[in-house]
Parts: sequence; C-alpha cells; structure tokens
Amino acid sequence: MGHSHDGSNIKRIWLVFGILSVITIVEVIFGIIKPDSLYMTDLLGMNLLNWLFIILTVVKAYYIMWAFMHLEGEKGSLRWSIVAPLVFLILYLVFILLVEGNYVFEVFHNSPYKWHF
Repeated sequence: MGHSHDGSNIKRIWLVFGILSVITIVEVIFGIIKPDSLYMTDLLGMNLLNWLFIILTVVKAYYIMWAFMHLEGEKGSLRWSIVAPLVFLILYLVFILLVEGNYVFEVFHNSPYKWHF
C-alpha cells in the first residue's frame, strides 16, 4: 500500500515550521540585543524582557499542541481542558523557579561565604 502525499499537509508543515521559526528568531534577537526599554523595566519583580520570553514560550507551546496534537479541529471545551492545565503548570513552574532562584541568589549574595557561579 503506497502513501500519498497531500499537498495541503506539506504546506501545513511548512507553515507550522515558519511560524515556530519566526517566534524563535524573535526570541534570539531579543536575547542578543537586550533592548534597554525591556531589560531595564521591571514588572512584578522581573524585567519585561523575561516576561516577553515567557509569553513567547507559552505561545510556542500552545501552537505546538494546536498543530501537532490536532487540537484545531476539536471543540473549545476539549481544547481548553488540555491546554489550560498545561499553561497553568508551565506558568507555575516558571514562578517557582524565579522565586526560588532569587532566594538562592540573595542567600549567597548576602552570605559571608562567597560562591563563584
């Protein structure tokens, strides 16, 4: 039994590749340039550049689920029952990592013992 290659599937794969590539390229450019307007502006204890990275990462994760788990054809309630817990867990993990990382930094920064990272 031969496999037929549907042109729309190939076009869709390239579209997904293009969208994910553009988001990744934007992240890399902002990581290299680090604009002062984003890097030096704080929002909720973190600079706007970090918030931008977190938001773009969540957008990429959602789009990967949308495209590769074929969620675009499902009802909204099923889609949200899959996506919402994952987005919540990703944001919670980022929050915990940032809070704990900041605590560890402050402990070592204010400690009489000097640690070289």
